[in-house]
Amino acid sequence: MNTATNTTLGDPVVASERSGQGLMISGGVLLGTVGVFVEEAGQHPLITVWFRCVFGAMALLAWCLATGRGRELLLQGRSRWVACATGVLMVVNWALFFAAIPRTSIAVATVIFHVQPIWVIVFGALFLREAVSRSQWLATVAALGGLVLTTGLLDGTAASSNTGTSIGIGSSYMAGVLMCLGGSLCYAGVTLLANTQKSVSPFAMALWQCLVGAVALAWAPFVLGWPPLGAAWGWLLGLGVLHTGLAYVVLFAGMSRLGLGRIAVLQFVYPLTAVLVDWAVYGRTLSPVQLAGVVLMAAALWTIRRPGASPVVPARA
Repeated sequence: MNTATNTTLGDPVVASERSGQGLMISGGVLLGTVGVFVEEAGQHPLITVWFRCVFGAMALLAWCLATGRGRELLLQGRSRWVACATGVLMVVNWALFFAAIPRTSIAVATVIFHVQPIWVIVFGALFLREAVSRSQWLATVAALGGLVLTTGLLDGTAASSNTGTSIGIGSSYMAGVLMCLGGSLCYAGVTLLANTQKSVSPFAMALWQCLVGAVALAWAPFVLGWPPLGAAWGWLLGLGVLHTGLAYVVLFAGMSRLGLGRIAVLQFVYPLTAVLVDWAVYGRTLSPVQLAGVVLMAAALWTIRRPGASPVVPARA
């Protein structure tokens, strides 16, 4: 018994999987705190996106130089144009997501945003002629039903406010929900475009996206105003270094050591953490109906992403 246990513990494959799980969980927990940094920075969404791109690019470049992966960044031809296109979509995605957080809540915005695998399935079937099974279509309908429950439209409430009172669903809240859906559509586009260039590493794609965003939004601080010196710069620095540089490196490392099934399940650490962080930091909770929607969405998306269930390649981190 002891021999078998020691053999299992010493198995390099098992050790690699365990370290991969730890990395994926750590990256998901880290990303789950993005909303706090966005809210505490208190900047215009485009300013927040620009600083995330700039600081994120700097962090990823530093890691690139430290690991000698510079050649991965030399893209040619179609790969370069695809990287630029995904960069534009990623900027729009981040801007919509950041703008949605104060209009809804960290929890609601994050959960709604994670409906993006549904769009990948639908777009893949409509435009790429991907085969989609009956069970996948049923899971898609279930996920969309969970999405409706999560928004709070059916029970007439959103997340709880900082004081614990219920927030009525008004035009601002609905705008936030639509922004989340728009952001998830953009991210689905990023996924589909990135998967047409499988020779480009996820690291290179992420860095190119940050560089494109830094250039495309270089005008933003001059027009919208620079953040005041102080805490805001620290929160923005964290968004770039922690939630873009460190989180992406950790997630990429974890994904490289795991199968698609484990990756699909562990990706739900991010929205779960966001729900818990929103409650712990701001005292905002989801209603029972919204929580039921979260569970339904998670179950449906897990069904779609489990091994062998979907021909669509999962989103890059």
